[in-house]
Amino acid sequence: MAISQMVFRRRIILSRSIVWPLALTIFFTTSKQGEVFKGFLFLAGCMLVAVATIGRLWCSLYIGGYKKRQLVTSGPYSLCRNPLYFFSSIGIIGVGFATGTVTIPFLLAILFSLYYPFVIRFEETILAPLHGDAYKDYVARVPRFWPRRIRPCEPEEYLISPANFRRTMFDALWFMWLVGLIHLAEAIRNAGILPTIIKFY
Repeated sequence: MAISQMVFRRRIILSRSIVWPLALTIFFTTSKQGEVFKGFLFLAGCMLVAVATIGRLWCSLYIGGYKKRQLVTSGPYSLCRNPLYFFSSIGIIGVGFATGTVTIPFLLAILFSLYYPFVIRFEETILAPLHGDAYKDYVARVPRFWPRRIRPCEPEEYLISPANFRRTMFDALWFMWLVGLIHLAEAIRNAGILPTIIKFY
């Protein structure tokens, strides 16, 4: 079995094995940064998480209910072929900055860059035979991950499924929930209920 296929099939287990230990680490971690700089980092994190949440909701509008039926190439999918992962990367780094450190977002960026390329490549091996020449043309026109332009190609009207959008909406909000949990953990540590085990810059 190819490495990318193995990673794709076990991505949920792998994600949880990374996310939960990291979340527990964050709960017992504090920042060595000064209060003012830490405040700026938290603000930057909140701004990135807001961008990621809006971006993932935007993607959900276009992909919800269509993912297995047709090739979606408009809206955020006209900017890059993997906008959900692109906005997720922004959200992950934003969550890291919300800790008030520069170390954690750096580590999260490395983990993301090591893990998701395998998932993206394997998804491409599924989409290529499924959509044929249309996918080849899409690959030729639109970059894989980093958008080359800002203005998307969007139709005047687009039919969406409210049920599918509602299901994916909660998935798009988990970055905001993580920031809230980070803030709550800091308050609990400041109250002396949780110990501080690790200090990061």
